[in-house]
Amino acid sequence: MGKQQDVGEADRHSESGTTAHRPIGGSADARLALAQDPTTPQMTLIDLASDPSVLVRKAVASRADAPAQALRPLTRDHDRQVREAVARNPSTSIANLMRLVKDADRWVRWAVAGNPACDESIRQVMSQTSDKELRGLLAESRELEPELAAKLIDDVSPEVRERLATHTHDPDVINALLADRTARVRKGVARNPRTTAEQRSALAADPVVDVRAALVRAVELDDADLARLVDDRAVQVRLAMATSEFVPPHIRQALARDADEMVASAARDYRPGAGNASAVRAPRIAHRPSAGAGRSGGGTAR
Repeated sequence: MGKQQDVGEADRHSESGTTAHRPIGGSADARLALAQDPTTPQMTLIDLASDPSVLVRKAVASRADAPAQALRPLTRDHDRQVREAVARNPSTSIANLMRLVKDADRWVRWAVAGNPACDESIRQVMSQTSDKELRGLLAESRELEPELAAKLIDDVSPEVRERLATHTHDPDVINALLADRTARVRKGVARNPRTTAEQRSALAADPVVDVRAALVRAVELDDADLARLVDDRAVQVRLAMATSEFVPPHIRQALARDADEMVASAARDYRPGAGNASAVRAPRIAHRPSAGAGRSGGGTAR
């Protein structure tokens, strides 16, 4: 990870080939090339941070070696793509991330959540925001502190609690969410591979079909639980078992004789490694569609 540094006044007058200040001129495309050139002096990057071209400023904002004097004003840039680039930059300082996590634009805020430079102070702000998606991104964070996880257990949004349930490594959090009254939250727990055998047995007896179906698709179960679920009253659960990579062969053989032909056919046609099971998705990293998505032709700095 790069470290954001201030560039001293002495660098401006240095005769070194990597730090000497170069006058900036030429076309916008030439300035963009300069902003992307890894040998461009830092003093030049500082000047390019105020370039009239959004693409040039964004290129500076994306550089892990950009000095603090270049990134600092870009956190207040009028173009959200530039601010978003700073928010993603792992060299952005905590002070600048703190500004960006409170940005008026949601895509900028969400970009901060994926920045590896985030610390507890940033995550604390995220936990208090009214932005549900930002809290959801926090819930999926591997670095989530226990006290913040405890706060999210009681989050007003079932989606946030579900995302916490699916991704948490904390056994106390899993236990708490196992008793959540909202089925989608318990479904999140069912998809968490860090549940214990006892917790999985409880989920196998959950009254909601979606929870039981999610469970058999996501994790291995004890024989006693499998024996009970192979005769589950819900076709959806038995069908999920028939196509799950976590179900052992003898259970699938029993499902091949299921009274429901759709279940029986799915069990007979199952092929290992054919993408039958639903894997737990990786934590989201929010990316805003680019303004030019779907357009043909290359972009030009302007």
